[in-house]
Amino acid sequence: MPRLVNLGDPAERAAYLAISPLGKIPALQDGDRSIIETSIQIEYLDQRHPGPHPLLPATDSDRLEARLWDRIFDLYLELPMQKIVADTMRAEGEHDPRGVADAHEALKAAYEMIEPRLAGRTWAIGDAFTIADCAAAPSLFYASTLEPFGAFTNLSAYFERLLARPSFDRVLREAQPFFQYFPYYKAMPGRFRNWGV
Repeated sequence: MPRLVNLGDPAERAAYLAISPLGKIPALQDGDRSIIETSIQIEYLDQRHPGPHPLLPATDSDRLEARLWDRIFDLYLELPMQKIVADTMRAEGEHDPRGVADAHEALKAAYEMIEPRLAGRTWAIGDAFTIADCAAAPSLFYASTLEPFGAFTNLSAYFERLLARPSFDRVLREAQPFFQYFPYYKAMPGRFRNWGV
C-alpha cells in the first residue's frame, strides 16, 4: 500500500530513516524486508510479485540491455539534472556555476547518445516496456524543463509515448500538488504544472 511520508515531521522522518537509513526515496517495505534503490525495487517486485508484463525481459541479452539503459538514464540524465536543481538550493556564495554549466553539457551529450538509439524503437530496448523506461520517465520529465529536447525528435517522440502511458499519467497526477516545490516550477511547461487539473 503506497504511503506518503512527511519528512518534515520528526517522528515520520525517524520512522522512515529506520526503513531507508540514507533517506532515499522511494523505499519499499515488504513484510519485514526493506528495499531501497528503485532499480532493485523493480527487480524485486518482478521476482516476488510479478505482474502480467515483466519489466525485466526473459532473455539474458535483453535483460542485460534493459539494465544497461536503466543505468544510462539514471547516471547520465538523472545525476546532471539533480546537480542543476541542487545548485539552486545552495546558500549565496556556495553556487557552482561551472558545475551547472557542465551538467547542462552532460544532459546535451546524453541526448546525443540517446537520440539515435530510439530510431525505429517504441521503447528503450525495443517493443517491450522495461525497467529502462521506468528510469527514463522521471529523468526525462525534469530534464526536459532544464534542457529542452529541441531538435532531438526521436527523444521527443519517445517522451510523449512515456507521458501517454496510464501508469506515468497516474504518477504525474499524484505528484502534481508537489510540483510547486520544484525550483524550476515556473519554467515547467504549463501542461506539466497543470497535469490532471
